Amino acid sequence: METTQIVALALAVVAFVIYRQMRPRPVARPVGLIIAAVMVLAGLGGGGLVDPRHTALSLAVLVAELLVAAGLGVLRAMTTRVWRDQHGVAWSQGGVATLIAWVGSVAVRVAMIALTSLLGLASSQTSVLLFVGVTLGVQFLVVARRASALPTVPVPGVQTAR
Repeated sequence: METTQIVALALAVVAFVIYRQMRPRPVARPVGLIIAAVMVLAGLGGGGLVDPRHTALSLAVLVAELLVAAGLGVLRAMTTRVWRDQHGVAWSQGGVATLIAWVGSVAVRVAMIALTSLLGLASSQTSVLLFVGVTLGVQFLVVARRASALPTVPVPGVQTAR
């Protein structure tokens, strides 16, 4: 894939995900995790994640990028409202803080690309896909974990065993 195609794909996925995260949706639907997995696989499959001229440094930068991606996913997950409805279904919805965290995530990714360039490392366009996939996957998993920790809501008319 060309650089512009990869960037366009990543931006389209992020825009779609942000749109979905701003709307109330059931947590149990794994669409976000599926999108994240596809992005990670595309990032890994594209190759070129490690600069063969500077293997140790580029591996260190890649690990740092993945840790930052995970951290940003946790941050955005913590800004997401999670609740159970009257039927016990867990829901989530992002708010203004989630949107701000997304803008920050994009800015951090751009800064990391600039740092890679300043270090003289060959940049892999597919690293953008890997970064987006990891940050989305972690966000989805943390939101799902928060939802599972919510107290269950008794369903009206259903007796529970004591």
